[in-house]
Amino acid sequence: MRGLCLAGVASRHDRATDAREILLEWAEHVSQGMLPNYFPEGSKSAEYNSVDASLWYVVAVHEFLRQTQDQNTLSATDRRSLDGATDAIVNGYARGTRYGIRADGTGLLAAGEQGVQLTWMDAKVGDWVVTPRVGKPVEIQALWINALRIAGRRSARWTALAEHAQATFAERFWNEERGFLFDVVDVDHRDGVNDGSLRPNQIFAVGGLPFPVLDGARARAVVDIVERQLWTPAGLRSLGPAEPGYIGRYRGDVRQRDGAYHRGTVWPWLTGAFVEAWLRVRGDTPENRREADTRFLGPLLRHFESSAPGHVGEIADGDAPHTARGCPFQAWSVGEALRLAAVLHVRNA
Repeated sequence: MRGLCLAGVASRHDRATDAREILLEWAEHVSQGMLPNYFPEGSKSAEYNSVDASLWYVVAVHEFLRQTQDQNTLSATDRRSLDGATDAIVNGYARGTRYGIRADGTGLLAAGEQGVQLTWMDAKVGDWVVTPRVGKPVEIQALWINALRIAGRRSARWTALAEHAQATFAERFWNEERGFLFDVVDVDHRDGVNDGSLRPNQIFAVGGLPFPVLDGARARAVVDIVERQLWTPAGLRSLGPAEPGYIGRYRGDVRQRDGAYHRGTVWPWLTGAFVEAWLRVRGDTPENRREADTRFLGPLLRHFESSAPGHVGEIADGDAPHTARGCPFQAWSVGEALRLAAVLHVRNA
């Protein structure tokens, strides 16, 4: 949505119309604060087992409204529908919904049950959930706080909860020993049990969302360790190469491939959030945008040129030479490349 439809939308009114129609259609499918992540064929009911999809929807609505505010794209009825969906999502999550998704007394969002994969790291083989991440995953907190701030523009209640959650985030997520953010706190809903694995999810605390939840020296430390250990010319590794369980090659049978999917495999779609974070901690200047284009976006596009000309693929090996794998033409990879191109070039125009 943010890349394929909204990047450069000021000069592409047809894409704004596409975005409007998509967002309004999905507004009709909010259930207990959740959006479905799978529509089976035939008469079977939609499936709701994603904690982040609803929060990404709130962000997409926010950016759609911000970027089209001068285009008279929405009727009053449409606006009520989008605001209503946003409110239903935030209310549903705050109150509590499926799979243990709920805001607890810390203001943070807990989520997950055994045997269910709710975050974007959703690989599952039979009964084996490869990266369960039950508890309070770091990027879910960043999304949750952003959703609260967006909803808070119409209700002070959500602004107060956002402030509470952000204060708790600063207190609970910093891993002093390793110098970056925990990937999950309160693992398996056990207070004080934290996962200190080096993963890219922490980058969303600094970049990729409208409102950063981490700044200053800690934000710089996060960006620096992610660049040093996770960045490749194909995107970010899903696990640091020195971490236990790292798998550097995506190959083998289904179990082996799915086992590697989020344990070292590189994901190009994370590049947008990473480069935005890189700019935020260094300063969003024309000089830094040009450097980011040269160091990150340019190499990414060239890396996939041989496997998917004019496109960006789904994944790549964590180990050099970072061979492209998976789907050769991936919407969220292409979308984030387009969005990042707009960040780097349109602002510079």
